[in-house]
Amino acid sequence: MNAPDAPAPTAADRPAHAASPAPASDELRAAFSEAGLHAPVTGGAADADVHIGPLAPADARQLARLIRTGTKRTLKTARALREICAGHRIELPGLRVRQGRITLGPVRVEDAARLVRVLGAVPPPATRPAPPAGADAAFVGALLGHVFPEATGGGTLSVSVREEAPGLLDLSA
Repeated sequence: MNAPDAPAPTAADRPAHAASPAPASDELRAAFSEAGLHAPVTGGAADADVHIGPLAPADARQLARLIRTGTKRTLKTARALREICAGHRIELPGLRVRQGRITLGPVRVEDAARLVRVLGAVPPPATRPAPPAGADAAFVGALLGHVFPEATGGGTLSVSVREEAPGLLDLSA
């Protein structure tokens, strides 16, 4: 038995386009309101800049608490990472939390080579000499990019060699 032909879809049958996201100033204003904070928030539809007006001291303290609570895990992880790296004499001066993610930033090739060893890509330092001062940045970067996901359980790391400073690698978040 043949099924009857279905009618062609009409405009009412098609899904409506998703509305464009609310301006950032509206989102921030709503979040402040939901948290019981009172501060004027201004910004146009284009949101080139969003401005937060003066906050009462109590609201400023509450906002600081909310930010710390919301980022507690990430900040704690970043602090632990700094301590671990310091224990292995790995300098990551650009390690920061930005937009909720840990950004590792620029690192000297020698420190990146130590990080590769700590992550288990090569034998520990006791059985292998330190990398020479002129270690190949591209090789160390590729090795770090390869070993990082294995050591972290899947997190990827973008590594690039700085052309203007070949002794430095830039590590992503």
